[in-house]
Amino acid sequence: MASRYSIIFLLLLLAHGFLVPIFAESNEGEREEEFSEELLLKPLPDRKVLAHFHFNSRAPPTKIYGHHHRLFPKAIYQLVQKFRIREMELSFTQGRWNYERWGGFDPLSSGNAKPPGVELWAVFDVPLDQVDATWKNLTHSLSGLFCASINFLESSTSYSAPDWGFRSHSGSLRYGALPREAVCTENLTPWLKLLPCRDKAGLAAMMDRPSIYRGFYHSQRLRLVSTEFGLVEGSETGTVLEQTLTVVLQPSVRKISLDYSSERPLQPSWTISSLFGKKVTGQCVLAKSSTVFLELERGLVTELEKLGTDNGFFGSDGTFSENSLYQPSFELSVTPDRLIREVNNLRGQSSSILYEFSMEKYGDHEPFDLGFHWKLPVVWSCLQAPFHASRFLMGSGNERGSVAISLKSTQPHEGTSSLLSGDGCALRVIFFQVVPWYVKVYYHTLQIFIDGQPRQVSDVIEKIHVSPSEDKVSPGVMEMVFELPCSTQTATLTVEFDKGFLHIDEYPPDANQGFDIPSALISFPDFHSSEHFLKENSSSKSPLLLKLQERNPVQSYMEVLLVPLTTPDFSMPYNVITFTCTVLALYFGSLLNVLRRRVGEEERFLKSKAAMRRGLIPQLLSKLSAKLRGKPQDPPQSESSSPSLFSAKLVFKVILVAAVAIGCHYYLNDHQG
Repeated sequence: MASRYSIIFLLLLLAHGFLVPIFAESNEGEREEEFSEELLLKPLPDRKVLAHFHFNSRAPPTKIYGHHHRLFPKAIYQLVQKFRIREMELSFTQGRWNYERWGGFDPLSSGNAKPPGVELWAVFDVPLDQVDATWKNLTHSLSGLFCASINFLESSTSYSAPDWGFRSHSGSLRYGALPREAVCTENLTPWLKLLPCRDKAGLAAMMDRPSIYRGFYHSQRLRLVSTEFGLVEGSETGTVLEQTLTVVLQPSVRKISLDYSSERPLQPSWTISSLFGKKVTGQCVLAKSSTVFLELERGLVTELEKLGTDNGFFGSDGTFSENSLYQPSFELSVTPDRLIREVNNLRGQSSSILYEFSMEKYGDHEPFDLGFHWKLPVVWSCLQAPFHASRFLMGSGNERGSVAISLKSTQPHEGTSSLLSGDGCALRVIFFQVVPWYVKVYYHTLQIFIDGQPRQVSDVIEKIHVSPSEDKVSPGVMEMVFELPCSTQTATLTVEFDKGFLHIDEYPPDANQGFDIPSALISFPDFHSSEHFLKENSSSKSPLLLKLQERNPVQSYMEVLLVPLTTPDFSMPYNVITFTCTVLALYFGSLLNVLRRRVGEEERFLKSKAAMRRGLIPQLLSKLSAKLRGKPQDPPQSESSSPSLFSAKLVFKVILVAAVAIGCHYYLNDHQG
């Protein structure tokens, strides 16, 4: 008994030694699972409203927490562990971001504006010879997880390995895009299932499908960053999953008569229920924080300050002022919990402000329905990137053509004053483009025009990396860094290409529509899109605000190009197949009919059929008399006692069919030759 108690005591000590550190570590906030949900609303200059949902899930490293999670989605964790993913981003986008009207310099437009269709890129922590195989397996897994055609990216003709033009991860980075992929609710539903409360509670419950897909633009994005494999020294972040949904919606539009010489359109007033058809009935119970932000960007704040300088729009210390609810231009239906003004704004313009609303005090009994009511018409413009980039095709015919990239300078940006000073000022631009293999680009034909004047390529190009396409093996990749004078107003780059020929099996069902060239990416490394709403000693840990203040280069996606290729007459193979099948059917049908026919059985069948026509009464009497006599009934005598299967007529038919077949065979061979 003593030994038994000693063993139990030792086991308790061991359990205490293992469990105490685990519980002690789990009490530390930075090593627990966390989930937060946030929504950012922003009025746009063209009478629309931007809604940006931001969901952030974080799981501590496996060596601390283990393999089981309470909030973090299991499917994403398994992807990270199986494919050893360091970074990954997947986006489903419908529509194209309007950089001229919706902005191109702020973090939302630079980081969340994605090309139409599907875009996927991933960085793996595997040996270089296993990256391609890991990428193919990942595409199949994501295709099944999100009910999309991502598995089409497994082909080596559909993805590329950028060196430095897209990201800085050389060798282990793979990039692929499907411009024609349709986006629908089948992709949104699996995306919502990754949330702890799905779309049953919290901010995700407002995602009304008709409202979202009725918008001018919507993009659902999934960003994954993992430090599971110890590649980031001194970091114990674990795995961070960032899910965003960016939607541009159109509220109802109306006009009012003013005292001006002509009627000016008033910005449409809106509420959350009018935009999404639902109200916020509280937060997700598993969320650490649930917040709604209303942003007034710099250009709008400048105009509002001109209209309401005497109304105390801001307090002296930058905190929320009660008078800001009753300033002359607009009115809020809900009192905000806090007003946050952008700090460290060195652009010489008014700072952006945020109204913060916490969802902790709202529920079914008191739903949250923020309303934004305009009182006076306000006209403003969003911050633009240094250049507005566009891309188009030149040439005609189905043999040759050229691609042109056009850069047009926007209005001088306040943040570029230090860069524009000096005679030797130059603006760096990074260009990244992937071209399918059937568009054979001649990179030596690259020409550059600045303000309409041709320039030497060596004088403008700082660095270039070209990976020519290989037929049916890999696409062409072009990465280029070029410098433009700061006084440049327009810049144009042109490159010629030939259109290849595809096998008939490689054409899609709608080949006459044309073939898509994925969007090109242009970035400006000298400019960074960031908004600092948090001070250095701020206690707020809002993932959305932390994301907005990250210093990322300004970047823009260009249009998807539609290239018409030479298409064959798809009715010709159909006609040949139909004619060949008809001849073969006639030949083999006749031959089998002759070989399988039995003359004797046919004669007996005809005689029995004739006897049936003579009447049933004689047959019944014959059967009855045979039964009374106790003898079997005599079978009917056939006219030919020993019929021959191979009669002269049958042999003639076989010879005739064989002759016809031989003639058709030689006839077809002559025409094919």
